[in-house]
Amino acid sequence: MVLEVKDLCKQYTRGDRPFYAVDHVSLTMDKGEFVSIIGRSGSGKSTLLNLIAGLLDPTAGEIRICGKSLTGMDDAALSAMRNTALGYVPQGQTVLGNLTVLDNVRLPFYFGDRTGPSSDRARDLLEQVGIGHLAGSLPRELSGGELRRVSIARAMMCSHDLLVLDEPTGDLDPRTTEEIMALLRGIAQSGTAVLMVTHELDTTGYGDRVLEMDSGKLSPRL
Repeated sequence: MVLEVKDLCKQYTRGDRPFYAVDHVSLTMDKGEFVSIIGRSGSGKSTLLNLIAGLLDPTAGEIRICGKSLTGMDDAALSAMRNTALGYVPQGQTVLGNLTVLDNVRLPFYFGDRTGPSSDRARDLLEQVGIGHLAGSLPRELSGGELRRVSIARAMMCSHDLLVLDEPTGDLDPRTTEEIMALLRGIAQSGTAVLMVTHELDTTGYGDRVLEMDSGKLSPRL
């Protein structure tokens, strides 16, 4: 089991009224599985991903990634987990403008306890996502779709078991959206579990399961 989420909750208070952004959510994913989560804005989708990525602390419940519980992990341990087991692609563009495409992809390699060359793997990943020819370019020279490919390649730099993406096609044209979704389908087929939040129903056909989030609750889409 790559991902196990058990009875997960995230509670906030608005004014003097508490509410659940994530309301007793349970979810499991196996190696190579591609799961899409849909739902209206404000339904809790991004909060759920941030909990799974260890960027938020849950109010209750448990998250296990590759058998390891996130409960009780300090910031250093959570950072190490993200660097070894989980690749995360947040909304928007997060590519660093002062680094080349190749150096952006190589960056996670140096956050962990690793030695040796990183350029060969980074170049292989750029070829895999279809932009190997842009390795020496700066982000300002790339299109939105190309920047998204850089983010995906960077998230895969450390051979993660789970790839989590928040609206990976949210600002892309239809043709680029199809290309990115085909890329993610291929990543899942290679053995990496892919968990994607999206508001575009057309993209859910690339996955194995579609779940829907509504008022913090997660259920199979009927």
